[in-house]
Amino acid sequence: MKPCKRWLLLFCSILLAGFLAIAAIVIYVDPFFQYHKPLAYFPYKVDNQLSQNPGMARRLDYDSVLLGSSMTASFDTDWFTEVMGLQTVKLSYNGAFPKDEANIMDIIFDTKGNSVKKIFMAVDQGAFSADTEATKYPIPEYLYDKNPFNNVQYLFNKDVLLNYIFKPLVDPTERTDWTQLYKPWWTDQYYTKANVLMYYVPAEEAEEEMPEDAFVSGIQANLEANIIPFVEAHPETEFIFWYPPYSILYWNDVMRQKELDAVIRELDYMTEKLLAYDNVRVFCFQNNRDIVCNLNNYADYTHYHADVCRYIVECFENGEGELTEDNYKAVFADLRELAAGYDYEAIYDNWYD
Repeated sequence: MKPCKRWLLLFCSILLAGFLAIAAIVIYVDPFFQYHKPLAYFPYKVDNQLSQNPGMARRLDYDSVLLGSSMTASFDTDWFTEVMGLQTVKLSYNGAFPKDEANIMDIIFDTKGNSVKKIFMAVDQGAFSADTEATKYPIPEYLYDKNPFNNVQYLFNKDVLLNYIFKPLVDPTERTDWTQLYKPWWTDQYYTKANVLMYYVPAEEAEEEMPEDAFVSGIQANLEANIIPFVEAHPETEFIFWYPPYSILYWNDVMRQKELDAVIRELDYMTEKLLAYDNVRVFCFQNNRDIVCNLNNYADYTHYHADVCRYIVECFENGEGELTEDNYKAVFADLRELAAGYDYEAIYDNWYD
């Protein structure tokens, strides 16, 4: 064999060995959990919802799931164990659209089936007007499907190797607390009225009132395409939907944009449809004045402190804030009264209180 051929063969052999070594490392550590459960001793970094949620849905041990947008970010899943005796995993998507929830529920139920006791889903009513096939961000399809051959994009991914395998090994601060996945960066000092008002920009005022049924068709389509099929297919699972307590500034924007009738109708319609199922419970925290009218509970005009999250978990157990066929009309009438009658100008009094 000529020297040049030997060198070429050696080079190819070394290159192949290198690729095989990279693939072996990724499969062994598996930071996106495509092949096995997390290694007990590895300091996993979990911060990529789009890429890591599907693997966690398949590989982690759990009997309940917390779904939703960044409105779920400050929840500690240990609380569900302490308060309700549930082993819960958080599989949130920032800005989640209903299709995002459907995508992950496909994997959850395909993997766990009838063993899923409860699904807790934060419902951002504004997101339910999205196109039924739209996701908030493009998803890496190869991590969501069952095709093992397209995982080459995962096995030979520089970002996976450097940021999710090597970096957590050398930097202990990269390690994620599994009970507080996707925890926001805000510390307690950011949860102040002064901080919220400093960055809050009121919505532009609309000239005309939005039609009352403006959002209904979008909600109906998303419920029918992305939510109700799971409720109907899994009567053994209890679905707990809840409307997060956005601050009073959110309702200031609603009033300025003349959307109050449309938003209340939106909530009313969604609640009516969901409560038609025996395995569904619905909670509303949007008219809880102790929370929403105290801007010291917030880091911005919608994101609330972990203490509020803990309170919500306790409500799931004790029933406080739950909507029923008998009371939901009155609750939304109270919410309308709060939003329409609030003195928004007075919010700016005592800025630093």
